[in-house]
Amino acid sequence: MTHTELPPVRVLAISGSERAGGNTDQVLDYAAELAARYGARLSVLALRDHHIVPCGQCGDCNARGAPCLVRDDVAALVERMCAADAVIYAVPVHGFGPAQLMQTFIERSGVGYLRFHRPLANKVGGAVVVCRRYNDMQVHHQLLLNMLLNRMLVVGSGFPAVLRGGAHDRPLADTEGVCALDRMIERMVGMVRLLRSASPEQLRWLARTEDNERHERTLPAPRRAPGGTRQPGAAPRLPEVRP
Repeated sequence: MTHTELPPVRVLAISGSERAGGNTDQVLDYAAELAARYGARLSVLALRDHHIVPCGQCGDCNARGAPCLVRDDVAALVERMCAADAVIYAVPVHGFGPAQLMQTFIERSGVGYLRFHRPLANKVGGAVVVCRRYNDMQVHHQLLLNMLLNRMLVVGSGFPAVLRGGAHDRPLADTEGVCALDRMIERMVGMVRLLRSASPEQLRWLARTEDNERHERTLPAPRRAPGGTRQPGAAPRLPEVRP
């Protein structure tokens, strides 16, 4: 079958840029063109267009067993992520870190919603970073670590989709970065199609979220040597990890 004969793959790109029409938006516009070549539909969710309340002083995130009580748009944005076949985090580098909008969203969505049932588990993910030239890889690593925390299937291109430029319109002149973006999107679409074509039996190696959580709770206690110290080679007991 050709790309046009296959059911479209739905890719949701989350833009953490505060500036409409800026470099990140231009990169995502081009990413939508690339996705269309591979039979996918890429839509952009611009965080700047939504009401997102930063994490406050309530301090009960690790004690509650229910989603955050703060009323803003984050719950609806998480629903859109869950409905997509693949999710891309796209963010510019500001002050040697991710733009504030993306950082706020990662914190609120993770602690407030995603940590309870890991609804993004086994969803295909990718990261795009737009920058001048500094600290891009650290920001890229942070996005990837967040995806791994949510048990997503991270797809890359061999090289990270980092587009360097700084000045207006310059990132799309970064031919190596554009090539990495192209390959990443092609592989994301291909991974979604591969997962769609696999039978439940073929996918049995993909651990379910509840299996992972049960494993975290039932790790064996470390063996103790006389005097209370842990014996060499004994695995330490790890606490349950929360974002």
